[in-house]
Amino acid sequence: MDIEIRVAREEDVKELLNIYAYYVANTAITFEHEVPTIEEFTGRIKETLKQYPYLVALIDGKIAGYIYAGRFRTRASYAWSASTSVYIDKKYRRMGIGKMLYEELESILAKQNIINVYAGIASPVQEDEYLTRNSEYFHESIGYKMVAKYHECASKFGKWYDLIEMEKIIGERSCPPKEFVPFKKLIDER
Repeated sequence: MDIEIRVAREEDVKELLNIYAYYVANTAITFEHEVPTIEEFTGRIKETLKQYPYLVALIDGKIAGYIYAGRFRTRASYAWSASTSVYIDKKYRRMGIGKMLYEELESILAKQNIINVYAGIASPVQEDEYLTRNSEYFHESIGYKMVAKYHECASKFGKWYDLIEMEKIIGERSCPPKEFVPFKKLIDER
């Protein structure tokens, strides 16, 4: 199986939104309750790409999953930390796509001088039909460690869920730190 990873394009939005819509409507993996409009989703992608990578994985020209990074916190002192989100089309799960997307994303983030990477993960108090611990186990398998747990802080489908933060250190610290390089600048310099 040949998997291509590239930067998301505007023409990808419909396929990306279809992947995400499944998770919104059928799972507690995302705490979003309503599927965003295509215009809203397009805006999210464009806004992300100004500063951070937004990548898609393709199998035979079809988008099988996507990953993106964003600001961890808004204060300037957090510029060297980023948050991540990954979604895999339900037909392509457990094929190593998530791991490949993370490897590429982390490689780019390191070039941007990001040091700490965080994944906010929905976590069930008790596994149910909407949420398992698979995402937590996946992130652990690629080197992330749990650093925080917010107890029953989100409700979806009439149930309460925890949120855990997992962290991976991908860079070296220096004083002063190296300057954050926006993604757009990074790809423009290629």
